[in-house]
Amino acid sequence: MANGRRPSGRRSSFEREPVASATKPCQISRGSVARVVLMHHASSILAAAVVVATATLAKAQDTAPPAPKPEMMQSCPGLVAARPPFLQNATLRLAALERDQARLTYVGHSTFLIESPQLVRIATDYNDYVRPSLLPDIATMNHAHSTHYTLAPDPGIKYVLHGWADDQRPARVDLQYKDVRVRNVPTNIRTFEGGTERHGNSIFIFEIANLCIVHLGHLHHTLTQQQLNEIGRVDIVMVPVDGSYTLDLDGMVEVLHALKAPLMIPMHYFSAYTLDRFLQRVRQDWEVEVAQVPSLVVSKTSLPAKPKVIVLPGH
Repeated sequence: MANGRRPSGRRSSFEREPVASATKPCQISRGSVARVVLMHHASSILAAAVVVATATLAKAQDTAPPAPKPEMMQSCPGLVAARPPFLQNATLRLAALERDQARLTYVGHSTFLIESPQLVRIATDYNDYVRPSLLPDIATMNHAHSTHYTLAPDPGIKYVLHGWADDQRPARVDLQYKDVRVRNVPTNIRTFEGGTERHGNSIFIFEIANLCIVHLGHLHHTLTQQQLNEIGRVDIVMVPVDGSYTLDLDGMVEVLHALKAPLMIPMHYFSAYTLDRFLQRVRQDWEVEVAQVPSLVVSKTSLPAKPKVIVLPGH
């Protein structure tokens, strides 16, 4: 009842209907008096019970329920919504890395954010269109297309590493910064006219936490034995899989077989069709896993026993 008032025109459920008496006024029998008193007491008791019940219900509504036990949070189907979202922005995950771990986050196109145990951040193929939300310490670039480099990098980036040099000379990169070493192996690219630009692309190698992580850049040809020797052992490779702007699918699969990396991560695909075409091809040779989040923490001990292709969602 709002504000303790009774709505007009309605009777309380505890009001008695008027009863016609067979006796005259002021001539009520003793039995009638007893019945009236008894009914009055019963009505009072019932009203008091309702008041107590109402107060108890209000108190129960104001009191938070007891916290569920941890095992309930993990296993009870009705409490799945209490878990954090499965798709979390990688930049929000602040868990520290162990000394033997690295974190790879696929931003999109050919850009990854790579993080070391000392939180050195590297952005690959840094450009004006697809960038990580965190400012990297190191940015690598290639210049086959404008989506792989920028002429105006953020001035807060400590090291901007070009994968090409002037006059078609090979770029030479060998940088040590904290717990990260970055080096490169130059490769050639096609020009828009159909010719060849020597040393227009670089394969960048990141040595982090005893891992060798390789980014193939905008690779246009298979690798020579000398280039394979310069690259060395590979644990993880980020590979362009469009099959047209870069190397064709058969050629790229040949490169992957030559590198022998335990973990292969596709990049540089423009649609689900392009990606699926690559995955159908490589399923003939390797296991394929599609991850639900764009970020992956890896270590030497967590590498798959058999080579695997893992797809990280990006754009």
